[in-house]
Amino acid sequence: MALLPVADALQRVLEHASALPAERVPITEGHGRVLADNVVSQRTQPPVDVSAMDGYAVRSEDVTSAPIDLTVIGEVAAGRPFTGEIRGGQAVRIFTGGEMPAGADTVVVQEQTRRDGDNVIITTVPKRGRHIRAAGLDFKEGEVLLSRGRVLTGRDLGLAAAMNHPILPVHRKPRVALLATGDELVLPGPKPGPGQIVYSNGYSVAALARQEGAVVSDLGIVRDTLADTVAAIKDARMRRVDVLVTMGGASVGDYDFVQQALAAEGMDLSFWKIAMRPGRPLMHGRLGPIHVLGLPGNPVSAFVCAFLFLVPLLRALSGRADTIPELEQALLGADLPENDERADYLRARLSRSPRGALVATPFPAQDSSMTRLLAEADCLVLRAPHAPQAAAGSPCVILKLPL
Repeated sequence: MALLPVADALQRVLEHASALPAERVPITEGHGRVLADNVVSQRTQPPVDVSAMDGYAVRSEDVTSAPIDLTVIGEVAAGRPFTGEIRGGQAVRIFTGGEMPAGADTVVVQEQTRRDGDNVIITTVPKRGRHIRAAGLDFKEGEVLLSRGRVLTGRDLGLAAAMNHPILPVHRKPRVALLATGDELVLPGPKPGPGQIVYSNGYSVAALARQEGAVVSDLGIVRDTLADTVAAIKDARMRRVDVLVTMGGASVGDYDFVQQALAAEGMDLSFWKIAMRPGRPLMHGRLGPIHVLGLPGNPVSAFVCAFLFLVPLLRALSGRADTIPELEQALLGADLPENDERADYLRARLSRSPRGALVATPFPAQDSSMTRLLAEADCLVLRAPHAPQAAAGSPCVILKLPL
């Protein structure tokens, strides 16, 4: 049976991945969340004309020549407006952010003035309207300033606060459960015994999921029995997770029980095995409302598959507009042989050419067990199935790895 192409596999993973329901959270909890609705400004900023500098509010017709004396009749500071009106020959001392007094249409900066008791001497003729921030310069009431699907940055939160929103509508965070299978797996710390392997996949995959805003439950290492695997899956269902990620045990060996256990629980299998390297034995299905991703047991394969499939799935569930990580262009830093029938995702380092072009140099070794090279990599170089030989310096497509 032909292996499923990567693009088709991703389409199936995202086919039923609708954005999770909305909830309202305090603005202090909004960083990194995804807006579930447009955020409309509840005020105009600034609400009135204000001074952009420290100086004196004047009428432009009074300062058509310089020097000229004006009588200072009051003072304006931010939050303390002047209640009177400026008339001919008068000025008001004003500070940055202060509301422009009635009758004034210009601010003369203090460096262009000289104070003389109750008078101020204007030493330079200002341009009419100078140093005033007009009402609505930043934004106006009723404007949509933050759109649905936006991942909120700290800058966005500052804008939302200025718009007078203490509460924001965001999508619920996806809930993810991770479970690993394998009698040979042991946690980091003690010295492994004969035949034992230190478990590492879950740490990198969990970090990737959390970086995408997911709430992660680690169900630990499950022994290679059907009963234990079924029990772990039932645990995930009890937690009402949105995504169940299994690592290892999805093949058809005598000790691989993940598919069998999921089938026993009623999973609708979407695919198993895809045309990519690393990551051929990737599995996907639905267990009722739960999206199931069965990652390969090899550490590099597990991470690459999580990056290519789990990340877009979590983004779709989060309501993000930018579901799929962005492809970029670079130049190859090494010769590559022709490719076979599987798409290749080669770990590579990034650098700059003498002319400033981005250069991606794949590591000579690409074995899917080599976690050191995964940690050292900056990106993945994408090679299409049956791609011809490519020489160093030729164009290539890359996916930058998350920091």
